[in-house]
Amino acid sequence: MTDAPLVLGIETSCDETGIGIVRGHTLLANTIASSMDEHARYGGVVPEVASRAHLEAMTPTVEAALAQAGLRFSDIDAIAVTAGPGLAGALLVGVAAAKSYALGLGVPLYGVNHLAAHVAVDQLEHGPLPKPCIAMLVSGGHSSLLLVPDVAGDVISLGSTVDDAAGEAFDKVARVLGLPFPGGPHIDRAAREGSGSAIAFPRGKLDDGTLDFSFSGLKTAVARWVEAREAAGESVHVPDVAASFQEAVVDVLTRKALQACRKYDVHDLLIGGGVAANSRLRALAQERCDAAGVRLRVPRPGLCTDNGAMVAALGSDLVAAGVTPSTLEIPADSSLPITTVHV
Repeated sequence: MTDAPLVLGIETSCDETGIGIVRGHTLLANTIASSMDEHARYGGVVPEVASRAHLEAMTPTVEAALAQAGLRFSDIDAIAVTAGPGLAGALLVGVAAAKSYALGLGVPLYGVNHLAAHVAVDQLEHGPLPKPCIAMLVSGGHSSLLLVPDVAGDVISLGSTVDDAAGEAFDKVARVLGLPFPGGPHIDRAAREGSGSAIAFPRGKLDDGTLDFSFSGLKTAVARWVEAREAAGESVHVPDVAASFQEAVVDVLTRKALQACRKYDVHDLLIGGGVAANSRLRALAQERCDAAGVRLRVPRPGLCTDNGAMVAALGSDLVAAGVTPSTLEIPADSSLPITTVHV
């Protein structure tokens, strides 16, 4: 698709300033400035800190992406930006920047949904999405199951978390175990030295007949287990706790995802979002998909976490589909529903 438009994507929904540039489904640049270190001392993302970090990082990160792609501003054909969901202040920085670039360059603007972008990004690695597919998005803020007939305009919510998202539970359990923030990578590493069957932690909503998730009870069960051992003067083997917790999470995620595939007779499953980088989730999902005859697609870890490439990828799909561009009055919507792919 050498004649496809060049789309620059801007992602600022949380703590990463991500800028991506794509042509069709070809990734040309993906630069990220993370403020994670600034949040680590607080044990979680501080919205005001994130917003200021986006302001400071925006211009140099855009310039770095253009340099990486060997392009100039005048080469860009369209701007795409995450308009929601996410942290309100953080979103505002990205949306304001996108409007400025679009107006200054005289190119169309596309406000897109962060969750749909996590689906679209897989095309940069594995080509066009099957129509339809089931997508499971798991991150610090979201645990969602989606039916995706067409990522450029038709995304249907099948289930979501009723309390803590999977990534949020990872962060909270890591804190209980004395592991650094963000918890996901540290629990993943610790779990490799432990046994996933050492402790029988609960599987919330596993057989409740819905496609929703719940991880709050699991998080609390881990905290109570650790507290009881410490109160009794017993040592806590962190690798076993980490592995057993992680196994409970990925067991529920993969079972629910395959339930969705069976219910809707869909044979392609896509997993995206930051938790999709978890090594045990990827391995168990592949094992269960192979057994069920379902084709699994998971982007490489660098495309699972928040990034500008995913926003550019969805923007490129919208351009290709002939979708009317957004106006310069588009809002930053922190609670944008997944069924609204484009604003």
